[in-house]
Amino acid sequence: MSNPVRTRVRTAALALSAAATLALGTTTTTGATAAPAPGPAPASAAAKQGPTSVAYIEVNNHSMLNAGKYTLADGGGNAFDVAVIFAANINYDTGAKKAYLHFNENVQRVLDNAATEIRPLQQKGIKVVLSVLGNHQGAGFANFTSQQTASAFAKEMSDAVAKYGLDGIDFDDEYAEYGQNGTAQPNDSSFVHLVTALRANMPNKIISLYNIGPAASRLSYGGVDVSSKFDYAWNPYYGTWQVPGIGLPKSRLSPAAVEIGRTSPSTVASLARRTVDEGYGVYLTYNLDGSDRSADVSAFTRELYGSDAVYTP
Repeated sequence: MSNPVRTRVRTAALALSAAATLALGTTTTTGATAAPAPGPAPASAAAKQGPTSVAYIEVNNHSMLNAGKYTLADGGGNAFDVAVIFAANINYDTGAKKAYLHFNENVQRVLDNAATEIRPLQQKGIKVVLSVLGNHQGAGFANFTSQQTASAFAKEMSDAVAKYGLDGIDFDDEYAEYGQNGTAQPNDSSFVHLVTALRANMPNKIISLYNIGPAASRLSYGGVDVSSKFDYAWNPYYGTWQVPGIGLPKSRLSPAAVEIGRTSPSTVASLARRTVDEGYGVYLTYNLDGSDRSADVSAFTRELYGSDAVYTP
């Protein structure tokens, strides 16, 4: 199945929910640091001080290269530090009765064409992370029934990161529909085993958490808390401010979340200003498309970095 469009659930969720910083290219993550991708060494990104800016890109409709089209008018640094491929899926094989990592045709196209879709971003100093999302089949991060099955799926993800020269994995526990196809309901051990195995497999890569779903509330089991194994966690409700409930320092959290082109520029700016004022180190954006969005991007870069953003097609 194709990836569902986030906006549908985000709009509903918004109604329910409304009730040391990193600039990649100049600093490194507090926890694990993404290793260089295969190929020529990336050019040093222009110096930039301020929070890490993240762009989720729906590759069913838009190009990953959009993340590299924005630079700061002052200094020339990248407007975006992390670009997230949205999204691979955790699917369920009803015959083998196991979860597996699935790429739809658009995600597979991006990965197969890494030389032209991913490496240009990495050469600019932008990290490229693969988001993994449920797909209405009952398989999710929170219902592995053994450490062995969780570790097997972790290996599929880390193998993909290695094969395609990616900088990490993002967990998004939506659309799993736990219980479909006779699958188990969420349990307390599953996500802890999964994250533990993934971090062991890729100690120097990014692991991020889209702070939603059963997995996000099950970070501790048997005396093991995996919070510190994440590099980042962010608020999933666009247009709002919500501090993720995970034991990470402010430098690795994004309480702000905006949808480019849908969240008003005034809200984009006010959330960015609050990010700086309250000492948080990450700023999350979603749905960067191929249009000239320099006005929307400048609304947060002025607050985060003191500079407008310039769009170069």
